Amino acid sequence: MRERRLEVRMLCADLIEVWWKDAAGRNVKAQAVLEDISSSGACLQFEISVPLGTVLRWRSPKKEFEGTVRYCVYREIGYFVGVQFARGSEWSKAIYQPQHLLDLEQLMAKRKQ
Repeated sequence: MRERRLEVRMLCADLIEVWWKDAAGRNVKAQAVLEDISSSGACLQFEISVPLGTVLRWRSPKKEFEGTVRYCVYREIGYFVGVQFARGSEWSKAIYQPQHLLDLEQLMAKRKQ
């Protein structure tokens, strides 16, 4: 699959609690692993499938994030869910730093020095 993102995502790992409404309007909560993040979106790993178009929410100490599911694919260890952040929910390091965060571009730049 060809990469379509306009920006590089940072690899990360953080356990988060996510909530949304299902097709019947019921509240759903689930744990997810935050796998990567950028200013415009993130990838979350779930044990369950999440329908395309679902609006997900989760909180960090400084901000509540909201985004729409753009893809959900199963890969050996779980469902990987791509989320596009809603306007006003964009991410930055100043707002929230996941427990483990790896900036590959910065790492490669250091390696070239």
